[in-house]
Amino acid sequence: MKNNTIKVFSGRANLPLAEKIAFHLNDTLGKITLNNFPDGEISVRIDEDVRGRDIFLLQPTSPPVNENLMELLIMLDCFKRASASRITAVLPYYGYARQDRKDVGRVPITAKMVADLLSSAGCNRVLALDLHAAQVQGFFDIPVDHLHASPVICDFVRGLNIPSEELVVLSPDEGSIKKALMYQKKIGGNIAIVDKRRSSATETQQANLIGCSLKDKVIFIFDDMISTAGTVVGAAHVAKLNGAKEVYVCATHAVLCGPAIERLKGAPIKDIILTDSIPLPPDKQLPNIRILSVAPLLADAIRRIHLNESVSKLFE
Repeated sequence: MKNNTIKVFSGRANLPLAEKIAFHLNDTLGKITLNNFPDGEISVRIDEDVRGRDIFLLQPTSPPVNENLMELLIMLDCFKRASASRITAVLPYYGYARQDRKDVGRVPITAKMVADLLSSAGCNRVLALDLHAAQVQGFFDIPVDHLHASPVICDFVRGLNIPSEELVVLSPDEGSIKKALMYQKKIGGNIAIVDKRRSSATETQQANLIGCSLKDKVIFIFDDMISTAGTVVGAAHVAKLNGAKEVYVCATHAVLCGPAIERLKGAPIKDIILTDSIPLPPDKQLPNIRILSVAPLLADAIRRIHLNESVSKLFE
């Protein structure tokens, strides 16, 4: 009889999230040994039989991006050669997604290149969370289930019981308007937009405010990730300059690189709501950071994929 039962394995990038997912599936994580050879090369050994199994392999390609991506590729190859029936890469965070087109000459499209690498290594399906650009799904020649953390974040916001007439969703730039409208539709309130001017690849400057008044309002800024925090911190300062009572920042991925922590420390932000798609090391933890878990969401999606049920039902 074919052993097509489900099993979740994890790389070293976010073991706590993988353990929570396995718990929600009433199971334990699969046994795998991951080490580094003295020269830094990654060593992988699967410590249980996976022949014919439906494997879900969790590994966000978060910093250190190259190390975690290479570990994922080697694990995929290992499971493929161990005769797993199907291998689904569960990517709570998909690195290299920001280079998704040639906006100038002589640059790569790394989002497509990584998609090709995953397929070549043995990945049969991808389960991703809040891709930086929705079109990245089209870069894969295998099925992609694209989840959003918005149900988890919206539940938190609703739990604050802020009156709708006091709530404003503030888009930190023109490119985030669609996301802001989506959240505003779900949590209510009004909407406003910060007219952002980019001065370089890493530096941004906020200019004008478009939309409703922010005076004495509770502001929510939503983004898919906080990287250097320049965008959200700039928008928070604009909100305060325009009379906002409180400012909340919500994002799925806590990349928090470069000057992000120092910027957030000095920002007029009441709470920073993040998910555990990327583990938050102790040196990046701030008193006003709140972590929401996406483990139940991912576990439900994994169960539905295994049973060939609709994943889109999760958004209804």
